Amino acid sequence: MAKLISVVVPMFNEEAVLDGFFARIVPVLDGITERFGLNWEIVAVDDGSRDTTADRLKEIAAANPAVTVVLLARNFGKEAAMTAGLEHARGDAVIPIDVDLQDPPEVMDEFVQRWFNGAEMVVGIRLDRSADTPVKRTTSRLFYQLFNLLCRPGIPENAGDFRLMDRVVVDAVLRLRETNRFMKGLFAWVGFKTEYVEFVREKRSAGSSTWSYMRLLRFAIDGITGFSTVPLRMWSWLGFTIAILSFVYGVYFVVKALIIGDPVAGFPTLVAVILFLSGMQMIGLGVMGEYVGRLYMEAKQRPVYIAREVIRSRAETSASSDPDRT
Repeated sequence: MAKLISVVVPMFNEEAVLDGFFARIVPVLDGITERFGLNWEIVAVDDGSRDTTADRLKEIAAANPAVTVVLLARNFGKEAAMTAGLEHARGDAVIPIDVDLQDPPEVMDEFVQRWFNGAEMVVGIRLDRSADTPVKRTTSRLFYQLFNLLCRPGIPENAGDFRLMDRVVVDAVLRLRETNRFMKGLFAWVGFKTEYVEFVREKRSAGSSTWSYMRLLRFAIDGITGFSTVPLRMWSWLGFTIAILSFVYGVYFVVKALIIGDPVAGFPTLVAVILFLSGMQMIGLGVMGEYVGRLYMEAKQRPVYIAREVIRSRAETSASSDPDRT
């Protein structure tokens, strides 16, 4: 029996790019089918879009039985939408890809070739990101460097979600149960035999990104706190350092008072030190709060997402709101 390739596509308010995406990716998948003797499916996950994305996906699924549509009950976020896609994908290999076509579908041919040659995960590396703004390129580079400095295992710089994963990798990722999911970190954490394919990132085909810089910052914080306790340990190191400096400073004043006396002075310095230490304490409490907040959310054991409806073919439309879905 021919192997099945599943393409997972999370979407949120993407009505402007839907037709162009399917017009481009279907011929690519048909070509892969002819070359490698595979079958394919597309698992499109609508993450609570407020435009006509969901309605358009239903029309596409009605016209193409190889398209599965998962409609989430509300906007749960891209990581949750991708998790939903992975759970509904039935393929022997799964390829997540963004609908905006910045990751060219034609690269999937090389992914599949590497998979046939024995790779269990094939990661796309963005060789040229000139299609992104200078600010986004800079902040992205800084994030990868910071993440790899603080977290183990690290993630390759300029690696996104665009990759091929063998079924054994997908099953391993789905066994990771945390609610706050940073998928690139989870993909790296499970390991397996990995190869890399470089490609040039293209401009967005239509529409505009819904990712603001504040959302990207929140995403970066979630990624680092989800895979490293170094930020917590840093405050222990900082406290130890300040304690030593305070002791040395205290000895200095005792010796000074014994030798030359102790005139009343230094009020501005005292205020500056107090404000500095108070600010450091507040930052430390904020870092601890991030971790406590993650523990709080994980302790609730809520599902990562809830699917309102799953459409698998022209003849099969089933409602799904499984509270145990993760």
